[in-house]
Amino acid sequence: MDKSELILNEDGSVYHLKLKPENLSSKIILVGDQFRVDKITKHFEKIEFKVQNREFKSVTGYYNSNRITVISTGIGSGNIDIVLNELDALVNINLNTGELNKSLKKLELIRIGTSGAIQKDIPVDSFLISKMAIDVDGFLLNYDLANRDNTKFNNHIYKEHQIEDDMYCYNCSEELFDKFNSREIKSGITITCSGFYSSQGRSIRLNNSYKNNLDKLKKLHYDNNDATNLEMETAIIYGMSSLLGHKAISLNAILANRELEEYSDNPEKTIENLIDYALKRI
Repeated sequence: MDKSELILNEDGSVYHLKLKPENLSSKIILVGDQFRVDKITKHFEKIEFKVQNREFKSVTGYYNSNRITVISTGIGSGNIDIVLNELDALVNINLNTGELNKSLKKLELIRIGTSGAIQKDIPVDSFLISKMAIDVDGFLLNYDLANRDNTKFNNHIYKEHQIEDDMYCYNCSEELFDKFNSREIKSGITITCSGFYSSQGRSIRLNNSYKNNLDKLKKLHYDNNDATNLEMETAIIYGMSSLLGHKAISLNAILANRELEEYSDNPEKTIENLIDYALKRI
């Protein structure tokens, strides 16, 4: 592989994450906020390794004898693209030769993130599992999906809903869904947007285009699942995990309800409760 394709640091670690293969567990919790890493790892019995570069903070340690790596991705689709590519390279590329390993490893990726509901029946401070996720801005069209098995992505869904852009719907890991699902938590289709304001239908001083109109997005329905919430990473995690052969699940703390125009009075407590929920099931 060309050295400009997969860039390594002088110590042999991958360029952005500054991780080496031995630093990484096969169980990985992904969070957007770098400060949320410590909120999770404070529950660990033992910390084995820490490193940070820019917004990418990684800590590997043990919780209930499970070796877990927690990584902050920063915000948005582009950062997930960096993190997923470098994580896959750590376990499936020989970093010395640049060649693909003969035996490929599967990572277990668990996103613990925040989100806003777009349906009235999803209360603020509740939890939601992303059963599926739609890449509404088409970020993954940067990759060649034409030669992939589109059944993995539930094919196109845009025609029946009169949304003009190509959108694919990506599945979570069924195994991880069963592991983290419970009567306490809702599930549905997560809409992944590339930004926080215009692409999620917010307008401060600038008017939005028709593209990500909330009235259209909340009517999306696929395979007996309704569109439930908006956030900025899940569909990219699901799509890349499927393409690369990893397992992924996204757990959302619902901090806002856009339909009811409500926001959590205590978002930090809701996030702490979701962390506790996830760690007990990991």
